[in-house]
Amino acid sequence: MKPSKPLESLILTIRGHKVMIDADLADLYGVETRTLNQAVKRNADRFPKDFMFRLTTGEKSEVITHCDHLRRLKFAQSLPFAFTEHGAIMAATVLNSQKAVSMSVFVVRAFVQMLEQIAANAAILKRLAKIDRTLLEHHSSLLNLYEKLLLLLQPPDVPKRKIGFQSKGKS
Repeated sequence: MKPSKPLESLILTIRGHKVMIDADLADLYGVETRTLNQAVKRNADRFPKDFMFRLTTGEKSEVITHCDHLRRLKFAQSLPFAFTEHGAIMAATVLNSQKAVSMSVFVVRAFVQMLEQIAANAAILKRLAKIDRTLLEHHSSLLNLYEKLLLLLQPPDVPKRKIGFQSKGKS
């Protein structure tokens, strides 16, 4: 079974963590958000702070503004939870539904794919930084060479000949 939406579009960056909002996770696992959150509360010891956290009012507002599919959260009375990769997998285990278990595989793959992309981007950025350093080193060397060649290309200072009659005597 494959999700209807690409999972990458459901993974957000909040507080520097890649997370999924409880409403998206519940939808993905085929349960109501309320059911997901109840299962999480019953198993609170399985969800430390690095597995999930509750959004602040400002974060909720920002998520609603930037994510059209989460507009329905605008009038929700409680603040949503954000689940990290580990929290999303743990949520599948506490739900005990077949759909949750099968969808957790897709969630893991989506998070892993995003991490691989981040690592690839970091490698590209590192390579670009090295190229920049090399160009700057060569730039200063080329600029120095140009300045030296420019001096050689200047015509030599030749004293001007005076026009008119000059005596060989006292000058």
